[in-house]
Order: sequence, then structure tokens, then C-alpha cells
Amino acid sequence: MIVLSGEHGALNHTLISEKFINTREPHSGTGPNMSHEVLEEMKNAVVNFDAEGAVESARKALKMGIDPVEAIEGGLTKGLRIIGERFEKGELFLMHIVAAAEAAKRAIDGILQPEILKRKAERKVLGRVVIGTVAGDIHEIGKNLVAVMLFIAGFEVFDLGRDVPVEEFVKKAKDVKADIVATSALLSTTLLVQQEIIQALEAAGIRDKVKVMVGGAPVTEEWAERIGADGYGADAMEAVSIAKRLLGVE
Repeated sequence: MIVLSGEHGALNHTLISEKFINTREPHSGTGPNMSHEVLEEMKNAVVNFDAEGAVESARKALKMGIDPVEAIEGGLTKGLRIIGERFEKGELFLMHIVAAAEAAKRAIDGILQPEILKRKAERKVLGRVVIGTVAGDIHEIGKNLVAVMLFIAGFEVFDLGRDVPVEEFVKKAKDVKADIVATSALLSTTLLVQQEIIQALEAAGIRDKVKVMVGGAPVTEEWAERIGADGYGADAMEAVSIAKRLLGVE
């Protein structure tokens, strides 16, 4: 089961003053070309930070008989790749990454994921990730972004939300046989909870079965090494790369 949770209203889209990325192609006819066109619409909605457009094009794709998995991989994922490449080149900023991911998330959560579950469509899964913001911390925009990017990359993501107790991370990891447990801490006062989660995984006898990733504003590479985490991601793009590396699926 693919689970992505979060607050759709978390972004302030007034930060983005214009839809300045244009990759649209001309109308291309009917049949297979129309399928290609609607996938292009989904891609363009993401690169233009247009959540409503992403939802509408996802709905259109299903009406046209396009498989929901194909819609994700052939439409939304391509858009996010463009945004990621431009972010890495310094052409875009974090707010653009967040907005693009929000557009993709709206289409996935509202339209495509329910259809995937309904059809029980098979999707290649790179690994299972349990993710959440640690107990005592209610910040989750960054965590939501990582969860979306991991899902788009091909991981099965179980998002526990925010202010998650240590024992809930452990229970969920055991229940779903997680490959990775990813924890986010945005407050320096909650950093120690990341260490407590690793200790709890050890006490439960599953630490050797899961990789642990940590992230958040006060988290550093040194902190990750100090508490025995397997990986640290400074941003969502890096988190995806590290998750793939940890599981050997690069």
C-alpha cells in the first residue's frame, strides 16, 4: 500500500509570481498522440507549479484510459526531473522545488493513487520507506517534500506525519518490513529523538534490517555519523540519491 499524507495547503503559492517555464508542445492529434499530449500537460503543470492543472490533467489521463502508473512516470516524474535539474544548476530555488512537488502530490493523492489502489496496479518498487517528523516537532513541509520525491522516484512510502512517537516508527517499520526509516527534526531540541529512534530499532532487534536516514535544518553529516545513522540528506534531491545508494538501486 502506498501512503502519502500531508497538508495540501501548506504552501504559499504567492511566492511564485509567474509560470516562467514553458515546455508545451503543439496539439498533436488523436489516438496515441492524444495520450502523449495529456502526459505533456501533466509534465507542464508540474514545471509551472500548477496544482489545479496537474489534478485536471491527471483526471483527463484516467478518462482517456491511461494507466495511473504510466501517468505518474510519464507525466509527473518528467516534470519533477526538469525542476530538479534546474535546481541543481542554480536556476531555481527551494520554494520552486516545494511548489512543483506539491502540484505532483495533489495529482497523486487526489486522483492517481486511489485509482492505483482500486486497480491494484503493479508498480516497480525500489524499496519501502517509513518517514516522519519526530516527537515534539510539528514541522513537516520539508518532510512532505522528501516523501513525495521518494514516491516519484519509485519507493513505497509510508508517511507517519508529524510529532511521531519513537515507538510508532519502530512498529511501522516492523509491520511493513521497511528497508529505510527516515526521520526529520526541524528543532534543535528534538535532535536527540533521532538517536532514540535508532536505539529503539536496535532494542527491537531490527536495526540490522533497516537503513536509517536523518534530515532537518539542524542536522549535519557529523550528527548523523555521531548517532550511527546510515545517511544524511541536506535536501529532498539528495535524500533520494542517498536512499538509492543505501539500497544499491542507483
